[in-house]
Amino acid sequence: MGQDLIEPQALVYPPDSQQGDLCLPCFGLSKTLGQTPVAMAQLLAAKFNRPDLTATASGPYLNISLSGQLLTQVLPEIDDQYGINTLGQGQKVMIEYSNVNTHKEYHIGHLRNITFGDSIDRLLLSCGYEAIPVTYVNDFGIHVAKTLWAYRPEDLQPGVDKGYFLGKTYVAATKKIEGNKANQAEVSQIMKNIESRQGQDYELWQETRQWSLDYFQSIYQKLQIKFERSYYESQYLEAGLQLVKELLAKGVLKESQGAIIADLEKYNLGVLVIIRSDGTALYPVADLALAQAKFKEKISRSIYIVDNRQTLYFQQLFKVLELMGYQADMVHLTYDFVKLPSGMMSSRTGNTVPFQDLYDQVWQKLTQETKSRHEDWSDQAIEEVVKLLTISVLKFEMIKVSPNKIITFDINEALRFDGYTAVYLQYAVARINSILRQEQATGKIDYSQLQHDQEKQLLLALAKYPDLLIRATQAYEPSAMAKYLFDLARLFNDYYHEVPVLQAELAIKQARLALLVGIRQVLQNGLEVLGIAIVEQM
Repeated sequence: MGQDLIEPQALVYPPDSQQGDLCLPCFGLSKTLGQTPVAMAQLLAAKFNRPDLTATASGPYLNISLSGQLLTQVLPEIDDQYGINTLGQGQKVMIEYSNVNTHKEYHIGHLRNITFGDSIDRLLLSCGYEAIPVTYVNDFGIHVAKTLWAYRPEDLQPGVDKGYFLGKTYVAATKKIEGNKANQAEVSQIMKNIESRQGQDYELWQETRQWSLDYFQSIYQKLQIKFERSYYESQYLEAGLQLVKELLAKGVLKESQGAIIADLEKYNLGVLVIIRSDGTALYPVADLALAQAKFKEKISRSIYIVDNRQTLYFQQLFKVLELMGYQADMVHLTYDFVKLPSGMMSSRTGNTVPFQDLYDQVWQKLTQETKSRHEDWSDQAIEEVVKLLTISVLKFEMIKVSPNKIITFDINEALRFDGYTAVYLQYAVARINSILRQEQATGKIDYSQLQHDQEKQLLLALAKYPDLLIRATQAYEPSAMAKYLFDLARLFNDYYHEVPVLQAELAIKQARLALLVGIRQVLQNGLEVLGIAIVEQM
């Protein structure tokens, strides 16, 4: 009774393992069957007991304990497709992230955006969605004019990336322009020249814009992140202006004191200014045109990954799109800031850590550490390992924290071998590889030999992976995957130190080696979902 009514998602994991391996709150089921929750739990406890599974009632909860032998059934199922499912049923979802500005620095804050977006893309792909990752680049704002105003060709030093140089130029420009009306007027004129799409300023914009785009692409290649396509504000501005005229005629937008606005007061969303009173276009102009273009591709969901400062803006944008007649599922995934131990960052003042500087620092520290551990390794072998580790560290530090929490990036903490770090995870994989290089399981495996308490904990953790993958995807929470992988690696490391593998009797050794293969595969699968490649040897 009741077993056919219990959906897998109704089961939860008890906060205390002493209570069992799974827990079923009986509140919903009791209503369906006309029982009190306490009576329902007691009734189910009597029905569920069997040799490999025991269930006990604890008030309105049914606590379920699984036998180790039942859990060993998961091991033959684990391969590189383990956890992959069809939850999304091929729905087409477009994910827009890495909405960077040309002519500005690519810094650690952008790193959080792109790693978060890439992990969402991978989560959705793992759960059967047709995920389409795209980037939208702001290449036509006043920030461009500020950078070109301060640009001096003679300041570009040989060997310095031109895109990186533009970012430094922008910071210098903001300091000189702020509070100086004469300089501000010159910047405004440069912007008008660019918008005219002719003349020297426009030609310089075209040239330097490409410098930024090439720089961004080099970063994407380092991070092993690919976009299916790129959109640019400059390409959608004219279509957006035409759209604004149409929306004015339909009454979706209106004029107010010389400006064009969307009056959303009756929806408690205030007023969204579309075009300023001086005739200059704001972000919604191109954003509305781009959204319109996206929906022509028959997507079922449009996801925007932009920091939490833009929450109200996206609520307003989505409302305008709804008033235009678009009923598609639109989601704004927010995330909080990245700060340094010394405090908050600002790209305008230059109080940031540019991506390239951060990458170089992590690379150098990992190179020193790897050389000290492997004096016999060649320079090429060290470089190959350090390259993978550097990307692992940068991505994991951005993903392991829930998006709604601030990240305080501390490079020394990020490189610890004994902390909640990518290095710790990679070292666990390397340890397993070291054992398996000495010996591997062969022939038929007797999984009944896995009787140690820690083996049951590991088996239970492995069995949770497919469910965890679905839950992390549904919640848009890659940090849940990061925490799971860390917990699995920690369980393995405790096991490694306390339970012999290669020294065990043959049948037990074979089973334990097979268990290690399963652990390594799940760590690899989970890290791949986070966009992190494993390091074979450390």
